[in-house]
Amino acid sequence: MPRSRYKELVDRFATDIRSGRLRPGTQLPTHRQLAAAEGLALVTASRVYAELGAMGLTSGETGRGTFVKETALPRGQGIDQFAVAADVVDLNFNYPSVAGQGDLLRQALRQLAASGDVDSFLRYQPHGGRPQDRNIVGRHLRTRGVAVPADRVLLVDGAQHGLAVTAMALLKPGDVVAVDALTYPGFKVLADGFRLELLPLPAAGDGPDLNVLETLCKRRPVRAVYTMPTLHNPLGWVMSANRRRNLVSIARKHDLVLIEDAAYAFLAADAPAPLAALAPERTIYVSGVSKSIATGLRVGFLAAPGEVVPKLERAIRATTWNSPALMTALACRWLEDGTAARLEAEKRKDAARRQALATKLLQPLRTVGHPSSYFCWLPLTEGARADRVATALMQEHVSVSTAEPYCTTPSAPHALRLALGSVELDTLARALSRVRKISMDHMAVA
Repeated sequence: MPRSRYKELVDRFATDIRSGRLRPGTQLPTHRQLAAAEGLALVTASRVYAELGAMGLTSGETGRGTFVKETALPRGQGIDQFAVAADVVDLNFNYPSVAGQGDLLRQALRQLAASGDVDSFLRYQPHGGRPQDRNIVGRHLRTRGVAVPADRVLLVDGAQHGLAVTAMALLKPGDVVAVDALTYPGFKVLADGFRLELLPLPAAGDGPDLNVLETLCKRRPVRAVYTMPTLHNPLGWVMSANRRRNLVSIARKHDLVLIEDAAYAFLAADAPAPLAALAPERTIYVSGVSKSIATGLRVGFLAAPGEVVPKLERAIRATTWNSPALMTALACRWLEDGTAARLEAEKRKDAARRQALATKLLQPLRTVGHPSSYFCWLPLTEGARADRVATALMQEHVSVSTAEPYCTTPSAPHALRLALGSVELDTLARALSRVRKISMDHMAVA
């Protein structure tokens, strides 16, 4: 078939979708039906739908077919932070804050200005951070159950930078990484940039299905596992101690690198020991202060096996050269004087209030989440389309994320991920009521 004919068909579908002649939610013919109707080879019909999917115009759903997507919804929602209008309630991104943090910042900046080593903030720092700062972070990590010497701690420009440094230092293009079927979108972006192959692990209770991981390791050259054992984003689970031990056992058996993302771990009190404590010889522990203190404070940290520290330092040098001196000094001051611990305790209480509010106001809808988490997962019933619900909510000035940015399987479940930590409580309550009404309206129609 000439390329022009194939492109004409793609363009025709795209025009009909963008003009509204094919409305969001419309089910398109099956691949075989399209091939028969247009006189195409089946592989060409599949290629047409693949290109429409890559353009963000359709979605293929296993066992159901191909559907027109809601194109009014911003592409990348849930991955790319886009500016929302002043009258839009943002339930898409979390930037939790508690009262008085601005005053704390003013006070801390005055203290830093009065310190004797201000000039040192104007100079390059060691690639992994100053020894005194690495010591402070090491003491903080011990409160999280990660007991590592300071020379195995590295300071980075936020947890996302920590993940990027880890991927750059320890993985190479084509490497296979096992991840949850629903996972943090930021790691998906990294995997795409570093050309990593992600293999999804279905959820099984309070964590990934480790039988599937064992099978994958026997069939494929799995190099690493990216996981959030303590307060998973977006499902909120806390992996049990037994499941963590089983995961470590599989990692040792198949020589896997464990990338432990602990960005939200501070919210879960009394969680089992981190993977970095169970398997320190193969775990890269990644966290930071964006959620526990403030998103604008771009300070993160890694705890790593000693033999990979030089590789991680080279990756830091290649990306940002060193940690940001002024922000690191500020974060370390708060870690050392107890300010960070107080903020974490306040945010645990705040998150618990918000999660309870969401559970109450979204009834009778079923939500999935941790009792002290800043986000919850809202599955939609069969037939309701998440993109259409999200678009209807945007028209009501409420921004939410669908499951698509979090999904690593070919088709995404129809669900919403609600960030609860970015608006005042009364505003959150009104927004959740809109989420409940519009979601129920769409499920009733479906």
